[in-house]
Amino acid sequence: MDEARAALDELIHKGRHNYASISRLLGRNAAYIQQYIRRGSPRNLDERDRAILAQFFGVDETVLGAPSYRSGPVVELVHVPVINVEASAGHGALAEMESQCAQFGFDDKWLRRLTASKASSLSIIGVHGDSMEPTLHDGDEVMIDLSDGQSRLRDGIYVLRMDDALNVKRIAIEPQGRRISVVSDNPAYPSWRGLERRSINIVGRVLWFGRALQ
Repeated sequence: MDEARAALDELIHKGRHNYASISRLLGRNAAYIQQYIRRGSPRNLDERDRAILAQFFGVDETVLGAPSYRSGPVVELVHVPVINVEASAGHGALAEMESQCAQFGFDDKWLRRLTASKASSLSIIGVHGDSMEPTLHDGDEVMIDLSDGQSRLRDGIYVLRMDDALNVKRIAIEPQGRRISVVSDNPAYPSWRGLERRSINIVGRVLWFGRALQ
């Protein structure tokens, strides 16, 4: 492993990130960074990718393989808070646990492709449990749009407050459009049918998830 790959690998592990989440930060497929570090493919980081990583980790681009005589382009990152609470895909996480513990930086252009919502409306939380398998796994991180709730309710995955706990569930609009289903993707867990729209307390819509490769 050359110096640039070793440096990036160390930065990822020191920051308690994973290869897949850093790949998605760059707008790449989940295996991109693992292939770069472990297999040497690509041989060198793309200049834009290197600039984003250098700003995200707070290091000079030369640490990641840039020529020492060259300073890379400035890439503005949008920081989304990581909230210290888990949305249960199982038994539920108490809402009172909520507090900001970190931030994750995203390239502004990549984030705009994902959502038109302001960064202040976005948060990242962890998933606990297996009731949303195979869609979401225990330990996944999800980005939620707090501004996308009751008024725009549609088919999708949402974080809900249920009995003072946070839960991540799929919402399906039933054929007549007046009632909804709250669904666990894992058939071993319960789902609820024929609910009034206003009977559920929506925290926000899930836009994106990150997962550690096993």
